[in-house]
Amino acid sequence: MPERKPRKDAARNREAVLAAADALFARRESPEDVTMADVAAAAGVGKGTLFRAFGDRAGLLRALYEARMEPIRQAVEAGPPPLGPATPPRDRVPALLDAVLCFKLDNRRLALALEEGGSGSPYRAEHYERWHGLLRAVLEQVPGLTDSGFTAHALLAATRADLVEHLAGDEYIPREAMRAQLANFVTGVLASSPHEG
Repeated sequence: MPERKPRKDAARNREAVLAAADALFARRESPEDVTMADVAAAAGVGKGTLFRAFGDRAGLLRALYEARMEPIRQAVEAGPPPLGPATPPRDRVPALLDAVLCFKLDNRRLALALEEGGSGSPYRAEHYERWHGLLRAVLEQVPGLTDSGFTAHALLAATRADLVEHLAGDEYIPREAMRAQLANFVTGVLASSPHEG
C-alpha cells in the first residue's frame, strides 16, 4: 500500500511550528525557557496538534535540528569537497568537524537543548550516532590510524554543545579563533598516524 502523504494543512502546520520554535530558541536566553505551550501559541496551533506531530519536546527539538542540519547532510552525502565523499580522508575529517562546530555556533541554544534534553546517554542519540559513524568510517581510511571509533568520540567531544557554549559564552573565544583551534587539534590527532608513501 502506498504511503499516505500528509495533508497540506498538516504540512503547513509543521512548517509553522518549526519556524515558531526556531524563532523562540533564537530569542530566549535559556533553551529551557521554551515550552511546548509557547511554541503552539507562536505557531497558531493547538497543543494537541503539536504533540501529534512531534510527540514531545525532544521530538520537536530533533525535528528542528534535522531541518536546520539538512543542507550539511546533503553536502556530506553527495556534495563536492571538502565535505563530500570524494574528499581525501585527511582533508575531510577537519572539514566535517568544522561543519559540526559552525552548526553548533550558529544554533547554540538548540544544540544545547538537544544535547541536554531527554533521558539516557547523549552518545546514543540518533544525531550523535550518525556523526560518530560517519567520522569513524572516514577515519578508518586514514593509513596507520588505530581505533577509529575512540578517535571519532574524542574528536566529537571537542564540538559538544556545552563546551561550545562555554568557549563562546564564558571564555569569549571568537568564532574564527575557535575554528582555528579545532583545526589545529584535529591536525595534531591525524598527524599521530603515519602518512602513506
